[in-house]
Amino acid sequence: MTTLAQIRILTVDDHPLLLEGLAAVIKGQRDMVLVGQASSCRDAIQQFRKLRPDVTLMDVRMPDMSGIDAMIAIQVEFPEARIIMMTTFEGDGPVQHALQAGARSYILKNMPPREIAEVIRQVHAGKKRVSPEIAAKMAEHLGDEVLTEREVDVLRQTAGGNRNRDIADKLFIAEETVKAHMKHIREAGCKRSHTGRDHRRPSRDYSTVSSLKKHLRRTSSPSLA
Repeated sequence: MTTLAQIRILTVDDHPLLLEGLAAVIKGQRDMVLVGQASSCRDAIQQFRKLRPDVTLMDVRMPDMSGIDAMIAIQVEFPEARIIMMTTFEGDGPVQHALQAGARSYILKNMPPREIAEVIRQVHAGKKRVSPEIAAKMAEHLGDEVLTEREVDVLRQTAGGNRNRDIADKLFIAEETVKAHMKHIREAGCKRSHTGRDHRRPSRDYSTVSSLKKHLRRTSSPSLA
């Protein structure tokens, strides 16, 4: 009989109840095994070196240092590390920072156990995932700022967790073009959040992010790369 290869998982959070909850979720999956737990980022880095887990779930806000900084420290040594960032807050600032820094996924801690398990499987398979709630919040931050149709396409693909090069392939554009579109989208959001007014000249071919936000909230699960 062939032995089922299990996904080896490390969990990182400073709340014991959350660690226990994740342990219960993982132990309930035949294809997963919990190899370690850490309650601080420094401990997480040490345990990662020792255990070399397949997937790591890490809280964004830790007492000793940022979970994102810990993720970066791990990926400096282990570039292929697959790390899922967890949060209780839907704010889009840390989301973009985490994804740009190398996170494979960004999820809410109150996500149903079944969905957490599926995210772990997708990340282990090399894909990215952003929960629908967080994706919608990313769009909401931009309010009704006018975006071109192409920028909306790029934002939708980003909300689905796709990497820049995957977005470029899907939309038949250069990766540098994708980066430029994301830069414009972020700048638009910052201008609106600071002044409350639109600073960009509307294009003839455009859509508002509020319509995209509604679409994302109707989507039960973003498309995966």
